[in-house]
Amino acid sequence: MAYLSIAISLIFLLYGPALSQAQPAAAPAPPGPTNITKILEKAGQFGTMIRLLKSTSTADQINGQLNNSNNGLTVFAPTDNAFTNLPSGTLNSLTDQQKVALIQFHVLPNLMTITQFQTASNPLRTQAGDSSDGKYPLNVTAVGNQVNISTGIVNTTVSNTIYSDGQLAVYQVDKVLLPLDIFRPSVAPAPAPTKAKKKEAPADLGPSSSSSKDSSESSDAGTLKWRNSRDIACAALVGFLYWIL
Repeated sequence: MAYLSIAISLIFLLYGPALSQAQPAAAPAPPGPTNITKILEKAGQFGTMIRLLKSTSTADQINGQLNNSNNGLTVFAPTDNAFTNLPSGTLNSLTDQQKVALIQFHVLPNLMTITQFQTASNPLRTQAGDSSDGKYPLNVTAVGNQVNISTGIVNTTVSNTIYSDGQLAVYQVDKVLLPLDIFRPSVAPAPAPTKAKKKEAPADLGPSSSSSKDSSESSDAGTLKWRNSRDIACAALVGFLYWIL
């Protein structure tokens, strides 16, 4: 029995360390994935922006890019009051494609800190695409910590930093950023050139014309009558002279 105990002890001493080394160490718990809608929910007062991010699938695109690549993003988030201050029916009048473009216009495809806005080249390119004039230009000017934003229709400022890490920055704005391509003011069409009126033919002179005609005919008749009287007088004179002689 003593030999058996010694044998078991020797086996444990020889193979125990190897068995314990073969077991994998427990992995640390992964950090929670970045989620733009959860960030805005935590901040409060961004219900409309959250709804539009979800309905246009922009939230999935942002979360996918942040969690599957090293590319940074910047999001300008209008408050609920900003959407309320839009003219009535503005959002309902947009097509689904225009709603996507509107929300993507609030997203920059790179991380921009407040200090980086000071040296940014305008116009900034957004996820909406073409930044040329008349399309989706977004211009910023920064003085110290104040960042002014202009879309060509709306002017506003960054009023608060909601969230910032090494990959994502979310800034509060108090107006909805309206792009020119969707909200360009309609220009009234130029009036059609007026056609020159044709000159109307002179109106029929009516009675006055007839009167002139009658007068002319009367004059001709008088002339003829005078000639006849003259011829008769000459004939009478000739007859008288012949009778005398």
